[in-house]
Amino acid sequence: MNLFLTPRAFLRRQVLGRVRDLPSPLVGRTVLVTGASSGIGEATARAVAARGGVVLLVARRAGELERVRSGIEADGGTAYSYVCDLTDSAATDELVAAVLVEHGAVDMLVNNAGRSIRRSLEYSYDRMHDFERTMAINYFGPVRLILGLLPAMRAQRFGHVVNIVTWGVQIKAPRFSAYIASKTALDTFSRIAGREAYADNVTFTNLRLSLVRTDMITATDAYAQAPAKSPEQAAMLVVRALEDRPLTISTTIGTVSEVLNLLAPRLMDAVASAGARRFPDSPAARGESAD
Repeated sequence: MNLFLTPRAFLRRQVLGRVRDLPSPLVGRTVLVTGASSGIGEATARAVAARGGVVLLVARRAGELERVRSGIEADGGTAYSYVCDLTDSAATDELVAAVLVEHGAVDMLVNNAGRSIRRSLEYSYDRMHDFERTMAINYFGPVRLILGLLPAMRAQRFGHVVNIVTWGVQIKAPRFSAYIASKTALDTFSRIAGREAYADNVTFTNLRLSLVRTDMITATDAYAQAPAKSPEQAAMLVVRALEDRPLTISTTIGTVSEVLNLLAPRLMDAVASAGARRFPDSPAARGESAD
């Protein structure tokens, strides 16, 4: 992993040797997790609660949120659920207002909710809505949450935001222009926001995940046999990001690709083009079946 640790994280890892019986930094912290009704969000919420955090669960599906909340409480944790469509700006503003009234400042935010689209540009010429939808949930929703919660974080002089982005921001994989562009926007926004809020002890981590076996990838046949993390494995990386507050968590492949894209951009264009031809668009992406 490509981890840039804060001095506090370095102390915990190197000097204290990550002694297992030390209390987690998440004990007593209020942690808001979006997309918490399934997949990475659910696994993250359960892991945070198991470490003593107070989890605020956010997603669109009330029934699934209640299932996750009840499960956390049955295991001895503390969780509250909030039904919200993060692409609805008014609903998101109402969520922020309610959370601040009921819990005070949110200590940590995990922007996990998202949407992925794998479709070549040749099948996207009349599908501007693909780009609008991904920006709405992958960028504008998280930014609205950050802007709503950041003032209280800065006022209490503590806060941390973890963004679940993708190794695609480094690899620049073909057929993912809508998805990767939206995640790159969030990645860049957070790097700049982190610099502005640094003096107030509010930090950001961009978690550039590789493939994770969730419902979001089931529509892509090319992923059926591809290596992928489980939601629980991904959640452990989120917990690491929350506890150690690194600048980024990246894969080795992502980091190498990022360097090669800078050193030999045309060569990497050729390699990516050749690789893309081996894995064509799915029938759904070509408009041959239901979207």
